[in-house]
Amino acid sequence: MERKIKVMEACYLERSLDFVQQVFEEYKDLEEGKVVRALVEEIRSKKYYLPEMELLMVDEEDNINGYAMFSGFHLEGKYEGEMLILTPVAVRTSLQRRHISRDLIEYGFEKAKKLGYKAVLVEGNPRNYHSRGFVTAAEYGIMPGASVHLPRIDCLMVKELAPGALEKIKGQVEYDFYRALM
Repeated sequence: MERKIKVMEACYLERSLDFVQQVFEEYKDLEEGKVVRALVEEIRSKKYYLPEMELLMVDEEDNINGYAMFSGFHLEGKYEGEMLILTPVAVRTSLQRRHISRDLIEYGFEKAKKLGYKAVLVEGNPRNYHSRGFVTAAEYGIMPGASVHLPRIDCLMVKELAPGALEKIKGQVEYDFYRALM
């Protein structure tokens, strides 16, 4: 299977929403699919949306097989232009464990570095992200706020893109900017 990473284009806007919704419905349930779709739509409508950081993995027939969205983020109103959040990441269920998400995320890291970003935040299963260089955010003084509901503290992770960046970035993570997550 041929794989190609693409940056979001108009022809993929609706298809990518359908794709993300389907993957999260299969992963968890109908409600989760709707929430994640609403989140993507909301991120696209906000000032932190970075179309060049909304990434797709397509095959030779132009089917979407993977998706990763990096968008701007801040902690307590600080670090805008320095931080990104990685959410959501989705891979076609039948193609998981074939390094699609790895390739998308690594491509995103390189692109983010070129754009001058210093760190990336993610929430998820640590087993899925430690291999990409993410560490528990709390170890660096980046803590979940009241709007962040985690099963465990180590599910909020951060990755340094610029050496020493996490020595200076501290604060509480809040999702209250996004209605879809409330």
